[in-house]
Amino acid sequence: MLENYLNPVFPKSFPDPFVLKFRGEYFAYCTDFWSDGRVFGVLHSRDLVHWSELGGAMPPLETNPPYYWAPEVVYANGKFYLYYSVGNEINMEIRVATSKRPGGGFVDAGVKLTSEQFAIDAHVFTDTDGQKYLFYATDFLKHSHIGTGTVVDKMLDYFTLEGNPRPVTRAKYDWQVYDPNRKEKGGVRWHTVEGAFVLKRKGKYFEMFSGGNWQNISYGVSFAVTDDINSAEEWTQFSDGEKVLPILRTLPDLVIGPGHNSVVRGRNNRELFCIYHCWTENGRALAIDRMDFAGNRIFIEGASHTPQIAPFAPTLTDFFETENRNSVGNWRFADSEAICEISDKCELIFKSNTTSFLSEFSLRMVETIDESSSFGFCLKNDTETILEFSIFPTLNRAAINFGKQPDVELPKDFNFSAIHLLRVEADGFRVKISLDERFLFDEMLEKFSTQIALTAKNAKAAFSGFALTEGFEDLFDWKNAEIEQHGWRKSSDKAVWRIENQELIFENRSASEAFLTKGEEHKNFEFAANIRLLESFDASADFGFLLSEPPAVAGGLSVGKQFSLLKSNPPVTAETSSDLRQFRIIKLGEKLIFQSEGINLLETAAPNENCRIAVFCKNSRIALEMVRLTIL
Repeated sequence: MLENYLNPVFPKSFPDPFVLKFRGEYFAYCTDFWSDGRVFGVLHSRDLVHWSELGGAMPPLETNPPYYWAPEVVYANGKFYLYYSVGNEINMEIRVATSKRPGGGFVDAGVKLTSEQFAIDAHVFTDTDGQKYLFYATDFLKHSHIGTGTVVDKMLDYFTLEGNPRPVTRAKYDWQVYDPNRKEKGGVRWHTVEGAFVLKRKGKYFEMFSGGNWQNISYGVSFAVTDDINSAEEWTQFSDGEKVLPILRTLPDLVIGPGHNSVVRGRNNRELFCIYHCWTENGRALAIDRMDFAGNRIFIEGASHTPQIAPFAPTLTDFFETENRNSVGNWRFADSEAICEISDKCELIFKSNTTSFLSEFSLRMVETIDESSSFGFCLKNDTETILEFSIFPTLNRAAINFGKQPDVELPKDFNFSAIHLLRVEADGFRVKISLDERFLFDEMLEKFSTQIALTAKNAKAAFSGFALTEGFEDLFDWKNAEIEQHGWRKSSDKAVWRIENQELIFENRSASEAFLTKGEEHKNFEFAANIRLLESFDASADFGFLLSEPPAVAGGLSVGKQFSLLKSNPPVTAETSSDLRQFRIIKLGEKLIFQSEGINLLETAAPNENCRIAVFCKNSRIALEMVRLTIL
């Protein structure tokens, strides 16, 4: 059964929201004073929908400035860093406070990071190589469109900037006008671009930002893109406000002033959620909506004002609050952690029903005995271990036992007793690993894995916030291997396929449909695909999706429900079919929902059995930029 939520998910005042995910739990922070006299209110949740209040994050500064804006919290190496803007509105600076816990206890570090008279809305972005950057907003008084814009500066450490801020996104369109005659700025036509949040996908950088004045219907959130985060050129903006509107915007009489967003992974670590505020009778309230990418485009399934499907849960989730598990060695469970006793082998084993799954968990070292002491994880099947990832505290290194894989280089200040995040993605033979959001490993293995085990050898280690989500997400960003090795199958030898510019090109010049599939049959799932039509060969051309119903016929497919994108009623127009667009099919028991970027196209009945989604085309050539299957 689908669970729903309704925005705002926290109806009280909670402006400029930022959400941190830590050990599988969520902590939200907001602008201004809290009811306890402290600043920056903090909320807690395990599902992004139900929130409880924790109080203010930190005491006001001794200098008693009146405004505290836009907090953002970063966790690293055992410490939480809260970046915020403070001042009297005319003079605003960015500072940082620290704490040992996410729910509060922050103390200002006595450091001013910025030198501009007006600097607000700090956002820390960590690139996949580990380098950190600070994005923030400041004023441009000699720009063609006078007003506030965003800049980026490299971070030398958590308290120091390089001191070379470069423009990222400055105003250039009328929708970004804040005040056509701003008296406080001498009567100039003032523009506003602020509230940066940066994401990286397939080598491209996306900066989301808010523009304009929340009281205007044109106000909203858009984004800009670059291939090079160190480029001296401004990033390319997506919305001109006329032909291309902001991706999150005011809906008159329904949703007012949605903006100042952040982004966080959902419960299953596959979904992305846009976190933002919108204006209500209680002020700016906290709202969430799904968001995703379609090629070089971000879209948000909002601003929503009707019931929405709640964030999907992982296949397996464990906050280690009970003691019944498949384990090797002695384990105890306390304070939402699984802690092993020192022995030559300790494992907590989690099994997947598929060979494709995503797992996230946190880990820390408690005690070592010698150079052999290690902790980490391994990928297994029923008979053998396929891959091991081990961190050796006394040797200050990590290792992956795969071929001639060199040791993993850890930061010099890596704190082994602090909590660290591991993300492991197995997609058939392909395995990707990241540690603290830094990519470490992306290789094709020789065998599949169906289990992941949290491990420790000759050490006492602690694990927390475990989640495993069955399914895959294929971005076609492969470094090597044939298409079949990545799990794809086609129904006809007459159809041809190839990987080109990180897309799977599928061509069928026959009047008979050719099918493309990956993965097994499942009863409950979410299937999403970014797809476009490259060429039609005659009037019978068509492409789309097929729900294959059991029993399967030769070739693995049987006739079921078909979702045509050219022959549907109404059809997808030629104009939109030539552009990448995301389509999503959700099957839960006997219910089937067919969507496109948040718009319901069809709700229908489905067999209450295992089914599979296939992509089909006939007399056409199509491109797939992303395919995702998540088991629910």
